[in-house]
Amino acid sequence: MIMVLKWFFRDHLFFLVKDDITECDVDAIVNPANSLMIMGGGVAGAIKRRGGAGIEREAVQMAPVKVGDAVVTSAGKLKARFVIHAPTMAYPTMRIGVGNIRLAVRAALKVAGEKGFRSIAFPGMGTGVGGVDQVVAAEAMVEEIIKWFEISGETDVYLVAFNDALFNAFKKALEKRIPSLA
Repeated sequence: MIMVLKWFFRDHLFFLVKDDITECDVDAIVNPANSLMIMGGGVAGAIKRRGGAGIEREAVQMAPVKVGDAVVTSAGKLKARFVIHAPTMAYPTMRIGVGNIRLAVRAALKVAGEKGFRSIAFPGMGTGVGGVDQVVAAEAMVEEIIKWFEISGETDVYLVAFNDALFNAFKKALEKRIPSLA
């Protein structure tokens, strides 16, 4: 069952969704990439499997992409129109700190703004291979998105959780800052 909750902030909506990010019908989904743009496992692997290997081929042509930057590719067979590749780590399977998550979220939002995307979906950045605790990652992600909305954000944001633990972590982080509409 797909669960969706909404939070309204500064004329924009946060959607909290429990689902597979590759099923999101948005302008762009975010891939918590590595700098080499190799899409092996986790979210990247799911994007490649569902959207097609062309996404990875396109991304690799732009590599290396440092943590704190992001690039956009087509989305292949996905419902989303684009994939924003925002590295959280330099090399595949690296453990990272929460600072890398903050940099990747800022980079993805910056690119979304530059491209005029009206909707963007984030998975739990750094919560898989990166090894960052889901609660810590959710707090950092929500903080960075709210900062962006306060300055210049014009994009609705979907936080997409693949499991109950991440869904609850996002929910608690949002509830601390914004009253729910759902």
